[in-house]
Parts: sequence; C-alpha cells; structure tokens
Amino acid sequence: MSKKITLKSSDGEVFVTEVEAAIQSDMLNHLVEDNCADTEIPIENVEGKILKMVIEYCEKHVGDDSLSEEKKEDLKKWDTKFMKIDQSTILDVMVAANYLVIKSLLDLTCQTIADMIVGKTPEQIREHFSIENDFTEEEFKEVQRENQWAFE
Repeated sequence: MSKKITLKSSDGEVFVTEVEAAIQSDMLNHLVEDNCADTEIPIENVEGKILKMVIEYCEKHVGDDSLSEEKKEDLKKWDTKFMKIDQSTILDVMVAANYLVIKSLLDLTCQTIADMIVGKTPEQIREHFSIENDFTEEEFKEVQRENQWAFE
C-alpha cells in the first residue's frame, strides 16, 4: 500500500494524495524527508480550487521521467489541455507552483503566459493583462534612451 499525504488549503479544503505525487513539490519533499508529513499539512497560500489543480497535475506527472516518447507526447497534450483555463487561474497556479516549488508546473505556467505575450506590443500586453501604464511621456522617452538597444 502506498503512503498518503494530507494537504489542507488556505480555505480549509482537505486533499489526500499519494506521497509519490506530492514529492514533485520540493517543499513537500523536504517535509517527507524530514518525517514531518505524518499530519495534515497546511498550504496557507493556496486556495482549494488551485490546490486541487496542482495535485491533479502532480498525480498525472508521477514517473514522467521514465515514460516512453509516445507517453511523453500524450502527457504534453494533456498539459496543453490542462492550461486551457482563464488567465487569472493560470496566474494562481503559477503562484502555487512557485510557493510549492514544483519546477515543471512553474515552467508550464510561465511558458503559457509567455505564449500569450509573444509578438505583442507593450500596449497590447498592458491591455491583455490590465496593466496601467504609469509612465509619463517624458519618463517613457528616458527609458527608451537608456535602453536604446532593446528598441532596435
């Protein structure tokens, strides 16, 4: 019988998963290695909806290093579908992956965000992410002068 680990989200949802899945998180792996994972582990910075997604990702990726090329391709397709979520949720998953130190999930979310902005102008990026341009025209021109190489 495989060992289980219990995680409690910031909004009180409790999840039980295999240790094998949970240790994809460096943070949780350290707790397991230090024998500190026998009780419910509070995941203070992650809401239940997001923690559920993170666990789903980790469960799907157990042993992914030893998969055949065909299975890796299937997993890549699964990842693409997994990231077909709204932008706000992607950002929440990214923050959770960073907090829990799950490099592969952090890489996936960062790549998804990068794909959203590639080929867009700064104005389009600001609009897409609802970022206010707080530079005055004079400040913007100064930044352009200081970083001329980036505008060539």
